[in-house]
Amino acid sequence: MEYRHLGKSGLKVPVLSFGTGTFGGKGEFFSAWGSTDVAEARKLIDICIDAGVNMFDSADIYSAGAAESVLGEAIKGRPRDRLIISTKATFRSGEGANDVGSSRHHLVQAVDAALKRLGTDYIDLFQLHGFDASTPVEETVSTLDDLVRAGKLRYVGASNFSGWHLMKSLAVAERYGYARYVAHQAYYSLVGRDYEWELMPLAKDQGVGAVVWSPLGWGRLTGKIRRGQPLPANSRLHATADMGPPVADELLFRVVDALEKIGAETGKTVPQVALNWLLQRPTVSTVVVGARDEAQLRQNLGAVGWNLTPAQVAELDAASTTTRAYPYWHQQGFLERNPNPV
Repeated sequence: MEYRHLGKSGLKVPVLSFGTGTFGGKGEFFSAWGSTDVAEARKLIDICIDAGVNMFDSADIYSAGAAESVLGEAIKGRPRDRLIISTKATFRSGEGANDVGSSRHHLVQAVDAALKRLGTDYIDLFQLHGFDASTPVEETVSTLDDLVRAGKLRYVGASNFSGWHLMKSLAVAERYGYARYVAHQAYYSLVGRDYEWELMPLAKDQGVGAVVWSPLGWGRLTGKIRRGQPLPANSRLHATADMGPPVADELLFRVVDALEKIGAETGKTVPQVALNWLLQRPTVSTVVVGARDEAQLRQNLGAVGWNLTPAQVAELDAASTTTRAYPYWHQQGFLERNPNPV
């Protein structure tokens, strides 16, 4: 397993990390992802650790906290200093007026609740799950700094921020000497390359590592979706397609065609090729993979230990290119002084 620095921090993380969105299976949305219990979670974590994957990502809203609880039970008895635990908060976690957002009140409450569910006294990476425009950035960043100084958090980051959200937060941290975001958990895939337009240049400039979520395009790049064929009966897209990133059919099929061609050339599966492409992109520190079962996990782990050729990368780039929104399409005309990061 290859390890990379998380942004410009001193922490090294495996290039693949394991997401626990399938743990717990509570509620209609998350039950469509999976319903992994503690016993199965232990098996999956054993496979991860044997492969060198020691980073596990969760969130307080995953199955209403059950995902963190299952993860906490599954890691009991393992050396804590050998594990990297990542989780998130900000989205609504209760019915109360303050059970949402990135206020001091909610973040302190959310971190304490996560620590209890995870059965640990510190979180290696804590990320804001979304931007809270109703709370001053100074309040949010200072609270995270206090939690770092208290030893409850080791590193902090964000998720699903726009460029100005992230840059403002970094500027406030710089101004006051607060703990700085070293990670941005962002959606990025061959059928969703918007991350490259602004967030990637920002991350490269500011030293923020990408923690990639949904690297297979919300389950679309599994190799089971083909042009002219119906959606497989067991696909979670039946229940969740409208809640995830949108993808035009023609773009999807064009990308899948290219993935299948390159998969035949390399002897790899469609998901392995798609994941390997991501691992060669600038600013990517780790790619979060999930799995409902052991076979799916082992297949995803096969994305490392080899690399696509430059020609194959270029072929996938061409198949997945879309028209950029303004001002990014306009900036393409000034690459002499404003080059793409990739």
